[in-house]
Amino acid sequence: MIRRLALIFTILLLWLGGCGDASHQGDLRNLKIDTPEGMKKYLEGQNLPALVSVDVWDNKYGPGLKLTTAHYEIFTTLLEPLMLSQVPGFVESAYRGYQSQLPAPVRTSSRFTVYLFAERRQWDAFTIYFAGRQAPVYMKIKKGAYMLKGACVAYNIGVERTFDSIGHEGWHQFSGKHFRFRLPSWLDEGIAMLFETHAYDRGFFYFDATKNLGRLGALKMTLQKNKMIPLRRLISMNPGEAIIDGDAAVGAFYSQSYALVRFLREDDYGRRLANYHRLMQDGLTGQWPLSDAGKRVAADRNVPMTVRLNRALGVLLFAHYIDEDIEEIERQYIRFCRKIVYHVRFKN
Repeated sequence: MIRRLALIFTILLLWLGGCGDASHQGDLRNLKIDTPEGMKKYLEGQNLPALVSVDVWDNKYGPGLKLTTAHYEIFTTLLEPLMLSQVPGFVESAYRGYQSQLPAPVRTSSRFTVYLFAERRQWDAFTIYFAGRQAPVYMKIKKGAYMLKGACVAYNIGVERTFDSIGHEGWHQFSGKHFRFRLPSWLDEGIAMLFETHAYDRGFFYFDATKNLGRLGALKMTLQKNKMIPLRRLISMNPGEAIIDGDAAVGAFYSQSYALVRFLREDDYGRRLANYHRLMQDGLTGQWPLSDAGKRVAADRNVPMTVRLNRALGVLLFAHYIDEDIEEIERQYIRFCRKIVYHVRFKN
């Protein structure tokens, strides 16, 4: 008798649960989620942990929404429910990841701005308006995002690649807002690439730089072709110099910068991590050992990050914070590079 009652009770619970789910799904089916108003209600009904509020965004590029999180305002014309519901958790997860690059977290007093467009044509139209005279430069970007005037501007190129682009540019956005001094190119780009690979977990994301197969593949190819950029040159380079030298040099610059940041953080059980954190902290607070004129240039974001500035900062900072014997540390760095690409395999 007891077993029969238990079975009836279980069936009743399942039936009630099924009715509740069907009702909820019916409510969702009635929503026109291809409209801002419908998508707004849909997102509000998802109880997303990172989402603070959703509002309709009136703009000339397409029907849109404004998503607000603790640290971001996302203006978007993307009305794809699955991807859009992940955006708040992604940017907040990236924010926590950016903070992890510092020995202690910093306080962000105002929210970051992200523009995420559903289509390239919307992104182009916005860029022409937003970037002004610089628009032709940014419109040369084939697929991805850019950071300008403190805002990250992206468009949908698929969930994985869109989030990878926002993660990368989001670091530049974070460092531009919080750091008193601009980071040398190898360091700024190297850190940004730590946020190009991610995995989803219950509303939030985590980042695993060891899974960045694009950069690891480029690094292995550079090693195999014996085209490694010497460390002393790498830490004083501007990305523009690599572009002039061709695609192989670009691949080498970015993949080696990615590997160099990992080397400083990971090699020999994190032996240099404290030095890395001190380099970052002093850049954050404006304590690098520079002349008064050097400090003014390093802090002035209206001055382009030129070849001259990278050359002035790169070797000086590396020698002061990491190691003066750059040739010796280069041997250890190359050994680390070979280790992290050992299991990378190219498709035939």
